[in-house]
Amino acid sequence: MKNIGLNIEKALGAVSKEQVYAQEAKVMECIATLHNGNGAGNDFLGWLHLPSSITDEELTDIENTAKSLREKCEVIVAIGIGGSYLGTKAVVEALNNSFDWLQTERKNPILLYAGHNIGEDYLYELSQVLKGKQFGIINISKSGTTTEPALAFRLLKKQLEEAVGVEEAKKRIVAITDAKKGALRTLADQEGYKTFVIPDNVGGRFSVLTPVGLLPIAVAGINIRDLVAGAVSMEKATDQSVPFAENISALYAATRNELYKSGKKIEILCNFHPKLHYIAEWWKQLYGESEGKDGKGIFPASVDLTTDLHSMGQWIQDGERSIYESVISVEKPDHEVVIPSDEANLDGLNFLAGKRVDEVNKMAELGTQLAHVDGGVPNIKITMPEVSAYYIGQLFYFFEKACGISGYILGVNPFNQPGVEAYKKNMFALLNKPGYEKESAAIQARL
Repeated sequence: MKNIGLNIEKALGAVSKEQVYAQEAKVMECIATLHNGNGAGNDFLGWLHLPSSITDEELTDIENTAKSLREKCEVIVAIGIGGSYLGTKAVVEALNNSFDWLQTERKNPILLYAGHNIGEDYLYELSQVLKGKQFGIINISKSGTTTEPALAFRLLKKQLEEAVGVEEAKKRIVAITDAKKGALRTLADQEGYKTFVIPDNVGGRFSVLTPVGLLPIAVAGINIRDLVAGAVSMEKATDQSVPFAENISALYAATRNELYKSGKKIEILCNFHPKLHYIAEWWKQLYGESEGKDGKGIFPASVDLTTDLHSMGQWIQDGERSIYESVISVEKPDHEVVIPSDEANLDGLNFLAGKRVDEVNKMAELGTQLAHVDGGVPNIKITMPEVSAYYIGQLFYFFEKACGISGYILGVNPFNQPGVEAYKKNMFALLNKPGYEKESAAIQARL
């Protein structure tokens, strides 16, 4: 099978090919640091060889659990925030029918999400839509105390127990949590929930190929073995033994860091395939949380094209030249739609009659690339042969590996997130959480 591809030729204006390739020694050193496990954040490198370490037994267990939930439930609520939510949503949105919620003949449950916000209306409306539905819960939390998912689980657990009884509810709740400690682990052991473990050495934004992502993705009816197989193939293709010029993760990391040094502070991930919207949302967390620290880091943004050409296109074309684009280009769509001829031709589109819609989309993609390059926006092109579980698995690992390399080039710890806790501390102080008395007094004095 083909691999996803990388083309940096249209990025070579703001920086030269010589500058990118001058990074070879530094990049290969960073890859060696990752593989030797002697860099910053080395206790969170479990993702590095994760794809190839997943066993058939583990996949079978996940598949069997998913099957059990599918047989019992017409709706599954996946509870989680950040990396416990975005990877799943990215895969499911990319591979499901664009109008999945309107399909009446279903083979798989509808997958809904909770615990990724603190919206009262959202939780109320979710509880209302679940009334009279056969539903189950996948609760994803390492600690079980993160506010957003813990709050959602408290509400939904109560609703499920009231609907089907405590004993049946236990059969419809799966906990994905720490192996030994934490509130959710304690509850799961007490109640007898089916559990899966979040590995200690895999951070949330790298966790999509653990049960965190694999179970809800399997519940949605997607082939997780294909997803893992794609990731395994990219693990090999970006290995330490692969030369710099052939290693697409290495080249991507080197190119984006050279662009950053040249003043390109914002990376816009673009797609011309509407189903890839949440791939970009997952990517934004991966790079934003990994590199945005110590006063450094490329700001990760995204647009869906051609849609956003009619909103953000003006800024991209003519705004401040602090940006570059990385474009995910899909070679082959799943379906074929041919543009018909129209006798009146009032819209003037008969010149397109007989062409596939994708042909028009590809010309829009090429035309946009040329216009943006001419407008001073370097373009990196990432090519997917098709949108499938296999190639999404490749794409995920390609980005993860490049992220680790890129963070080390930048000189930060790509695997921690010290800034994430600041808002929590303030929120708990404002809510007068026990143990935060001193912080509560201090923050009240500021109001």
